[in-house]
Parts: sequence; C-alpha cells; structure tokens
Amino acid sequence: MDNIKVIQWGLGAMGGGMARLMLEKKGLEIVAAIDLDPAKVGKDVGEVLETGKKAGVKVSGNPDEVFGHVKADLAIIATGSFTKEVFPLIEKAVRAKTNVICIAEQMSYPAAQEPELAEKINRLATENGVTVLGTGINPGFVLDTLIIALTGVCLDVTKIRAARINDLSPFGPTVMKTQGVGTTPEEFNKGIKDGSIVGHVGFEESLHMIAAALGWQLDEIKQTREPIISNVYRETKYVKVEKGNVAGCRHIAHGYMNGKPVIELEHPQQVLPNLEGVNTGDYIWIEGTPAINMAIKPEIPGGLGTIAMAVNMIPKVIAAQPGLVSMKDLPVPSAVLGDFRKLGIAK
Repeated sequence: MDNIKVIQWGLGAMGGGMARLMLEKKGLEIVAAIDLDPAKVGKDVGEVLETGKKAGVKVSGNPDEVFGHVKADLAIIATGSFTKEVFPLIEKAVRAKTNVICIAEQMSYPAAQEPELAEKINRLATENGVTVLGTGINPGFVLDTLIIALTGVCLDVTKIRAARINDLSPFGPTVMKTQGVGTTPEEFNKGIKDGSIVGHVGFEESLHMIAAALGWQLDEIKQTREPIISNVYRETKYVKVEKGNVAGCRHIAHGYMNGKPVIELEHPQQVLPNLEGVNTGDYIWIEGTPAINMAIKPEIPGGLGTIAMAVNMIPKVIAAQPGLVSMKDLPVPSAVLGDFRKLGIAK
C-alpha cells in the first residue's frame, strides 16, 4: 500500500510543526515542501526543521515547478489568514488534482465573507475531483466545531456563549501582525481603523458555521476589539512587547437573529498571559434543554492544536466527497495514532 503523499506549503511556525509531525507518522510521506524564504530554499526539510536527520526532500521556492512535476494526494497550505490571500495557492493545488487542507482562518467557512470565492473553490474542487477544507484550532474546533458537537445532546437551543482565553506565544509573525502584538496603543487604534490590525480572524466564519449547522439564519454580526496593554516586558520567539505596549487583543463578536443576540464569542488572546497572572481556558455555555456548561483549563494549546488538526484531518479529507467542505460537514475529528493509509481511502 502506497503512502499518502503530502506537499507542505509553508514552513513557518505552524507549517514547520505540521511537517515535523508528518515525518513521525506511519503512512504519510512528504513528497515536496514549498517556502518563499530564501534562507530555506534548497535545503533539506530535515535541516530546515532542525530534526537532526535528513528528510530526503529539498525546499522549493517554485510552486509551479512542484505542482507541475510532483504528484501528491494532498497539500497542506500554512501561509496566510485570508481567503483572498490563499485562493491562488488553493487554485494551483486543486488544478493539479490535489486535495487541500488550509489553515487560513477565513477558509474555515469562506462563504461567510467571500461567497463568490467560496463558490469558485467549490466548483474547481468538484470539477477536479478533490476536496478543500479549512481548519485549525480556532476557527476549526474550539469556538465552532466543539460547540456544534455539544448541541447534539440538546432538544432545543436558545443562546450560545463561548470564550477562549489563550496564549498567542506559539504563533508566528502573521498572527502577531493581525493581533497588533508589540504595537503601541496609538498604533493599535490606528491599525484597527485602517484594517491592518483585525484581532481574531475567523469570528464571522465561526458564527456562520454554527448557525448553518443549527439551521439558524443570522441577520447581523457586531464586533468589538480592544488592546490588551502589558504591564511587564514580554518576549517570544517572534515578538517583543515593551511595558505599556500591546500584548494582544480582546475581541468579542455577537451574532443576532430576529434582533436578539443568539451567539456570543469572546477571544481575549495575548502573548505570555501568565506573566500577569491570567489563566487560560476554553469555555462553552449553551442555554437550552438541557443547558450545557463546559470548561477546559488550561486552554487547548493553540499551536499544538492547529498542527494536530491539520494533520489528523488528512485521511478524512481524502475520503470526503469532492468540493469545498467545512468541519461541520466531515466526521468527528480524532487523533490518528495508527497507519494513515488505513483511514485515507481514496474517493
């Protein structure tokens, strides 16, 4: 039985973690890796990831060459956050008849903000007989898929509230930029106004995914974003935060139906929250019959969770029907601890 052949596109904080995990898994084979960083191009993947051994695959800076010469079952795209940003990458993979898992936050439910692109991706994927999925820890699991699963034991639901209080430290420069981490309060407010700082990317996607799963039709979404100011110096591998500057963003979103808020999602995330005594956690409250109250303390680690979700969903995407899908459309996610080939049955 042949290994499931994967192309890893992006070897940053998240993509690099996915590649490391795949190198350890039975039945998976990285057949190509793409990254535009000149410091990585031409090097063996094992060298770039500092695994201590060669992977036998060199990093390419030429996506056209990779998809023109390498046959793969699936590509994991770990680059940007927005659907418009990653669409050309997805299109390239899909036209090469390669399934796609993408961790761009908006790709978790692209119809929420980019309905035309979502339709185009679905059409291209269907025509080429492949499946495209956007996923991650959040969006992709905590504040949408997990909520949807919990409502399965309810006779009715009147309101959903959820909060994810997490540590941003494992994430790379892309996420730090969208959260405004390291900026001054003035720069943060300016960034919110001009759109260069957006806070959590994915709230609209999560709200619409939950609503679609429950059969609700949201008529309005309201959001607020506030800077989390640090009282101490903080430093991670990817960012430095001076005392008095922004360590993260407190982002809240409300989904309304018939003029009433029915879904409230809160996501105050920052780097190294422990330095100021902030405990992380994931919380879900469902008002209904029965009422559900779930707490996970500390949080499900964002970096590890994103890496695991992308890799663990590989066999489910390969086995899925062609087209653009979301997490609500696929079987319940699970860790894959055995041979991936036994689960990744071709379409």
